[in-house]
Amino acid sequence: MASVSSAGPSAGMSADGAKVNMAFVAAIVAVATIGGFMFGYDSGVINGTQEGLNSAFKLTEFGTGLNVAAILIGCAIGAFAAGRLADVWGRRTVMIISALLFVISALGTGAAHTSTIFVIFRLIGGLGVGAASVLCPVYISEVTPANIRGRLSSVQQIMIITGLTGAFVANYVLAHTAGSSTADFWLGLPAWRWMFWMQVIPAGVFFFALLTIPESPRYLVAKGQDAKAEAILSRLFGPGTGAAKVAEIRASLSADHKPKFSDLLDPVTKKIRPILWAGLVLAIFQQFVGINIVFYYGSVLWQSVGFTEDDSLKINILSGALSILACLAAIALIDRIGRKPLLLIGSAGMAVTLGVLTWCFSTATTVNGALHLDGSVGPIALVAANLYVIFFNLSWGPVMWVMLGEMFPNQMRGSALAVAGFAQWMANFAISFSFPAMAKMSLAATYGFYAVSAVVSFFLVQKLIHETRGKELEAMEG
Repeated sequence: MASVSSAGPSAGMSADGAKVNMAFVAAIVAVATIGGFMFGYDSGVINGTQEGLNSAFKLTEFGTGLNVAAILIGCAIGAFAAGRLADVWGRRTVMIISALLFVISALGTGAAHTSTIFVIFRLIGGLGVGAASVLCPVYISEVTPANIRGRLSSVQQIMIITGLTGAFVANYVLAHTAGSSTADFWLGLPAWRWMFWMQVIPAGVFFFALLTIPESPRYLVAKGQDAKAEAILSRLFGPGTGAAKVAEIRASLSADHKPKFSDLLDPVTKKIRPILWAGLVLAIFQQFVGINIVFYYGSVLWQSVGFTEDDSLKINILSGALSILACLAAIALIDRIGRKPLLLIGSAGMAVTLGVLTWCFSTATTVNGALHLDGSVGPIALVAANLYVIFFNLSWGPVMWVMLGEMFPNQMRGSALAVAGFAQWMANFAISFSFPAMAKMSLAATYGFYAVSAVVSFFLVQKLIHETRGKELEAMEG
C-alpha cells in the first residue's frame, strides 16, 4: 500500500514510526468490513423484489414505501443503541449480535406471507444494519494506525457497495433464471423469496468470522482491562509499543468520566458541541442527496421511464460496479488529499449530475400510463445517474463513515455515534419512504430537491467540517 506522502511513514509504519503488523491489521479489517457487506446486501436486496412484494401483498404507494423503508426505522434504532451498547458490552460483542439479527431477518422476510410480518422482520434486519453501520468503521478506526486509517476505513464503503452489488447480481440471476422475480423457482416458491433467503450465506460467514478477531483495545482500556489491551496493541504495533499505546489511551481517558449523553453538550454553554453538529451534517446530507433511491428503487425507477425489468436489473449491476471503482479511487486519495476536499468535490459533482437528471425527468412523457424518456434523453439520464453514483462513492459514501468513526473525542465517541447514526438512518427513512409518493407527483421535482441538497451540502462542508487526516484518535477535539 502506498505511503501517505513521499516523505511520510510507510503503510507498514505508524505515524510515530512504530512497525505495524499489517497482516494482523488486514485480517481484522477484512472481518470487520464483512459487516459493511451485510449492510449493503441487506439494504440492496429490496431492489428487484418489489414486483413480488406488490403482487403478494397488494401494496399501494404508501405500502410500497413502508415495506422498502421499514428496515431504516430498525437501522435508526440499531445505530442509536449500538453506540451506547458498544461502550458497555464491547464493539465485537455487539457486532456478533448484529450478525445473528441478519440471519433472523433473512429467514423471516423470505417466508413472510403478510406485509405486517415482512415489515417486522425487515425491522429486525435494520437493527443489525444500523449496528454494523456505526460499529464496523469505529472498530476499524480503533485498531488501525492514523496514517493509513482513512484508507482502511474506506474499505467499509467498498464492502457496502460490494454487498449492494452482490444483492443486485443475485437478484438478477434468480429473476433471469426463473423468468421473472415473481415466477416460481426452487421448491415451487417465487424467486423474490429466494432473494431474501440468499442473505443467510454472507450473514453466517460474518458471524463465524467475528469469533476470530479481538475486542477493540480502546474499549478494553476504558473498561480497565489494560493487560488485554496491551497484548492486542503489542501484536498490532510490536511488543515495544503496546504499553506506550495503552498509556496514551489511558491518558486521554484519565480526566474523563463514564461516557454519557450529556458529554455531547458544551460544559459551559450547555449547547450542542460544534463537532456533533458537523457529524449531523455529514449524516443527514449523505441521505438528502438521494443516493439510496438509486440503490433501493433502481429497478422500479428505470422501468418507470421505459426500460424492461431485465435491463433495469442489469443497470443496477452497472451502477454497483462503478460504485466499487469510485470507492477504490477514494481509498487512493483519502489519506493523500484529505477528507474535506473529497467531500467538496463530491458535493459539486452531485449537484451538477442531479441537476441534469432533474432536467431529464422534466421532459418525460406519459405512454400507456407510464413515464417515458424520449430520444437521447434516456441515455443522458443513464449517464448522469451513473456519474452521480461515481461522485457519491468517491466522496460522501466512504468519507462520511470514515469521519464518523474518527472525528469524535474518545469520551463522547459512543454517544456521538449513537446520535449521528440515528439521524443518518432517519434521514434515509424520510427520503426512501417519501420517494414513491413524491415520484408519482413529480419525478423532476423529487430530483430537484436532491440537487438542491447537494448544493447546500457544499457550503455546509466549507463552514463546519475540519480535516482529520493523519490525526490520532486521542488528539480529536470536541
